[in-house]
Amino acid sequence: MPEDLIEGLRRFRRDKFPRYREHYERLTAEGQHPSTLFIGCSDSRVVPELLTGADPGQLFIIRNMGAFVPPYDPALGYHGTAATIEYAVLALHVSEIVVCGHSHCGAVRATYDPPNPDTPHIQRWLELGRDARVPESERGPELTEAVLRRTEQRSVTLQLKRLMTYPLVRDRVDAGALVLHGWHYFIERGEVLALDVEREAYVPIDP
Repeated sequence: MPEDLIEGLRRFRRDKFPRYREHYERLTAEGQHPSTLFIGCSDSRVVPELLTGADPGQLFIIRNMGAFVPPYDPALGYHGTAATIEYAVLALHVSEIVVCGHSHCGAVRATYDPPNPDTPHIQRWLELGRDARVPESERGPELTEAVLRRTEQRSVTLQLKRLMTYPLVRDRVDAGALVLHGWHYFIERGEVLALDVEREAYVPIDP
């Protein structure tokens, strides 16, 4: 077993769990009632609880390659992301959904790469981000870091639009019971930009 993780478990039991013991007991007795569904990338550099300072029980989290959201399709078959969205909205009654992309996202960059026949599952999944690509007519032949940051933000916006294809999400948004948020996390700066719908731009949360 990985010794660094085992040592982390020891520290959790020794240092952290005692501080949260009553909180965990209450969560066990009363069940979970998270206020927010957080859809983020699986990237190991993105840690939702660290980023937001959330306590146990506050966030219901989906993490996948690129923080992508599949379009609503009841005939799609097995799909963990769609199922978790349904559960968060219908069973847990979350009032907020955050889609959080991030800088230097490998999945977003890979949407520009030629398909790799050796990774059929990855290539199928990347289709969920390809519409966010900046057309070459707008960016030129070079795939610059600025273009990638723009693509990451365009991808978050795209996933928010896909969320609205879910009838259960759309109905609650229209009723004012659910609010959607788009975030773009700059790993190297520790800064999060949020989508300002009226301005159609990502702006600092704490300007």
